[in-house]
Amino acid sequence: MLSPLERQILNQYQHHFPLSTTPYADMAKALKLSEASVIHCLRGLMRKGVISRIGPVFQAKKMGASTLVAMAVPTERLETVAALINSYEEVNHNYERNHQFNLWFVVIAQTWADIIQLLAEIETITQLPLLNLPMETDYYIDLGFPI
Repeated sequence: MLSPLERQILNQYQHHFPLSTTPYADMAKALKLSEASVIHCLRGLMRKGVISRIGPVFQAKKMGASTLVAMAVPTERLETVAALINSYEEVNHNYERNHQFNLWFVVIAQTWADIIQLLAEIETITQLPLLNLPMETDYYIDLGFPI
């Protein structure tokens, strides 16, 4: 169950998070609360699993190049390979799936050539083939929901 304050914060800031050096203070001022109260509320929402992160969503194509990659990694190597993938700053996120291709990650780089070079390096180091799945059509899905 969400409190009225939690509902208000989710409704008001899921689309219009303050873009400033003091976003939580800005939120607190608008809500007539202390900055500590806002931060406490957001941490509570994270603990409850209502939100998983606070941050922007970028259109990767406008920043450079991106692709989704899948790998079929033997279970006994999964943690090691995932740690290697996570060591690259170009990797946006990396996650395990219950599927033949059990490790999936997104790569964002300045150019397509940079992505191809990085994927070749990963393939060489791991000795595992990669399934490169570049986006062909861009769809915008607004993931905001009225609470």
